[in-house]
Amino acid sequence: MQYRIMTEDDIQKVVPLYIDYYNNNEDGEWTTETTYRRIHQVWSRENSYCLILEDRETVLGFAMGYFEQYDDCFAYDLVEIVVSTKLQNQGIGTKFMNELEKRVKGKGAMLIQLQAVNDEHHNHFYGKLGYRDATNLTLKTKILCE
Repeated sequence: MQYRIMTEDDIQKVVPLYIDYYNNNEDGEWTTETTYRRIHQVWSRENSYCLILEDRETVLGFAMGYFEQYDDCFAYDLVEIVVSTKLQNQGIGTKFMNELEKRVKGKGAMLIQLQAVNDEHHNHFYGKLGYRDATNLTLKTKILCE
């Protein structure tokens, strides 16, 4: 297995992984078009940092996010990490997160922040990696159309 920086051409390769995971595990309704748009938005953002995990030419997973400057720190916002559903619960996601942490720290980030579904699965995965709920922030949302 190897890690490398995601290119624009790679977006088409990771779309099926994204759709498979979110539509079959998170009750999503992602299409090829909406998934491509979502991934491309993050990939093309200023200061983006997106990685591919592959074995030979087969994509096993990907992570995407971007660096963000604050007054007191340089942070990495992890937007998505997806590992093929066939390979989950084998430690691949944990190894991927460890590699991502090492790389973004090497680029100057002093913290990683992310939003995750508040369920047992995600709390367990991120908890074992040392991630904790932020106590100084609350996610606010407002539905604009119903």
